[in-house]
Amino acid sequence: MCSDPLFRSLEHTANTVAIEFDGVSLQVPATVSLAAALIAAGIRKTRTTPVSRAPRTAFCMMGVCFDCLVEIDGVSRQACQVVVHPGLEVHSHHAGNIEEDRND
Repeated sequence: MCSDPLFRSLEHTANTVAIEFDGVSLQVPATVSLAAALIAAGIRKTRTTPVSRAPRTAFCMMGVCFDCLVEIDGVSRQACQVVVHPGLEVHSHHAGNIEEDRND
């Protein structure tokens, strides 16, 4: 899900890098966190909650809330704790079915 950015940078920076989110190529500001880059690109959903499947994205921006979980190289990571770099391939984080997890 992509829409107009919620935030605008105070400084215009010409330095951008190409990353991929869910198969879509994005040009994002260099040297910022992945969470900030995704917000700047207009991404409003990076994961769904395990019970209600409600959409979530970055909230605290400091690694406390885990709402910005994404998948990078098959590993769940907090987007606010990852600095963007060229060629980064990111996927939405999809929580498993909570009922299935309890029965295993």
